[in-house]
Amino acid sequence: MFRPIFAVAFGIAIAMPAFGAQSQKPDGAQDKDKNFDVRSSVGDLHLGSDADARKAGLPLYPGARLRHDEENGDAVNVGVLTEAFGLKLVVAKYDSEDGPEKVISYYRERLKKYGKVLECHTREHGGDSHADFDDDKHSKELKCEGDNTGPVTELKVGTEDNQHVVAIEPRDGKSGSTFALVYVHTRGKQGDI
Repeated sequence: MFRPIFAVAFGIAIAMPAFGAQSQKPDGAQDKDKNFDVRSSVGDLHLGSDADARKAGLPLYPGARLRHDEENGDAVNVGVLTEAFGLKLVVAKYDSEDGPEKVISYYRERLKKYGKVLECHTREHGGDSHADFDDDKHSKELKCEGDNTGPVTELKVGTEDNQHVVAIEPRDGKSGSTFALVYVHTRGKQGDI
């Protein structure tokens, strides 16, 4: 889904001097809830599994539960801040006993505070999400790509460099739905994250 972004974040982590590097684990947290922070004169890096709806800038759908998906991970929170560019990526996945229609309706209303909500349909989560690291001061509007068909409904708002996405789909073989809350914010030399 966001492999190019992860590759950039990982490359920066390797290239940055590890002065002040520390692995952080909140009191009482399980081993899988790990965070890694690097602070140096070159920039700051945060890699963690501490993503949630709040960090994605959205309320949690009532009754939703964090998805436990060993294969794809539960949550991702990546932050990279240097003089050259910045990146903030938050992905949190949830399960709900309610069907996709109710979740879609709920998030369509909540996303309106960020602008015009675009509804797209894809075959899988994150099929056309991407972030642009260009210094172009005019970020492109989000759009639906591909044939705009499939079981996954993506609600999008914002621009390529500052977007909120909610991807909702029916749960495999069970009633209810699965959804992912995504926040992506990038910037070039100019701007804040």
